[in-house]
Amino acid sequence: MRDGYFEAVLFDLDGTLVDTAPDMVAVLQAMQRAYDITPVSYDLGRSFVSHGAMGLLRIGFPEVEVELGDELHGEFLERYAEALCDESRVFPGLDSLLDALDEAECPWGIVTNKPENLTNPLLDGLGIAARCACIVSGDTLPVRKPDPGPLLLACDVAGVEPHRTIYVGDAARDIEAGLRAGMATIAATYGYIIAEDDPREWGADILVPDTEELAQIVLKAVNLEP
Repeated sequence: MRDGYFEAVLFDLDGTLVDTAPDMVAVLQAMQRAYDITPVSYDLGRSFVSHGAMGLLRIGFPEVEVELGDELHGEFLERYAEALCDESRVFPGLDSLLDALDEAECPWGIVTNKPENLTNPLLDGLGIAARCACIVSGDTLPVRKPDPGPLLLACDVAGVEPHRTIYVGDAARDIEAGLRAGMATIAATYGYIIAEDDPREWGADILVPDTEELAQIVLKAVNLEP
């Protein structure tokens, strides 16, 4: 991870760039109350947010065999679409990082497994969609992370080389995708990580415990002094 070598930064969305847990966990808890189930704790729900709606539903409805596209899944997505940006915010400290990248005309973008119909309205609501050099969602291509395809597409759209790009994520699939794409990788350990996961085993170039350290590392890597 050489200082000053990199020309672009890509971020995972949930748990890396944006703290979406308040809204996603609130939707799960509301559904559980509607079905007379004791809601999961916020901390437990937060740790599963990177696993998306299915991950949350499986801890919220452990007695039900939840499947993609079934009634529970559809209900979650409908409820969440109405509450996308109630409490979700760019993580503290990363808004100033994005400002610095914009000022230096250093391209940055988002590669997420979140579907486009949820990704784009969320980014619009946060006022950052138009600033992204690229946005690749979970259904932009037939493949999703950990496949490197979405990351390679993001580089094509942004006009940058993968080996001169940093990818930041908070899940093993993020780091695997970044490594397979030939990128430098940063594991955001402040993100949504379940108890059984050990980010030290993911193979990332760097692990960062908070957004302040992430900003410092990224700015040096793209030849900007923090």
